[in-house]
Amino acid sequence: MTRKFALMTCFIFGLVMFVQYFSNHPTAKLLNQSILEYWQIIFAFTLIVGIAGFIMNSVRELREGESKIYKLASLGGLILMPLLAMIWGIKADTPFTWIFENVQVPLQATVFSLLAFFVASASFRGFRARSIPAGILLASAIIILISRSSIPGFQFDFLTDFANWLRSNPAMAARRGILIGIGLGSVTTSLRVILGIERTWLGGK
Repeated sequence: MTRKFALMTCFIFGLVMFVQYFSNHPTAKLLNQSILEYWQIIFAFTLIVGIAGFIMNSVRELREGESKIYKLASLGGLILMPLLAMIWGIKADTPFTWIFENVQVPLQATVFSLLAFFVASASFRGFRARSIPAGILLASAIIILISRSSIPGFQFDFLTDFANWLRSNPAMAARRGILIGIGLGSVTTSLRVILGIERTWLGGK
């Protein structure tokens, strides 16, 4: 019975969302505003569920002795930051802002800098000219990199124009094809969920 109720709710709201985006009726606009307000309430509850699940998993891993330092740091931050925000606020020159700017921001910069090395490694493997398409990809990447660089002696107008043509025509055509595929896949998956064909989100197989 619980799954039938969930499927019926998903079907009704999926149909309502479909109608509001493909109809200019005033009722559709009213439904849109109401759904957005309820969506914010649901999002708040899902945030609470996510925090509770994170705490439970962290406590369980602490008991099992897995990554104690990292789990203690994450739990400490989860508890400390809301307390600092409630006591001193989130304006400038507050402990909350100081921790955010001196801990959170450097950690994010570190993660993104590490991602740059992974991207460079993947690019090196992907640009190996083992075939004609890989050679074309490598040549195009080199042309675009040179055109976007400020190396003295490599500034040529024709190279910049050719790089702009590559980005505006072949690269854009491939991007649009990928986006069309993503759109069709999203529509197909949405219809499967709305019609109850896809039920993995209920915990089934």
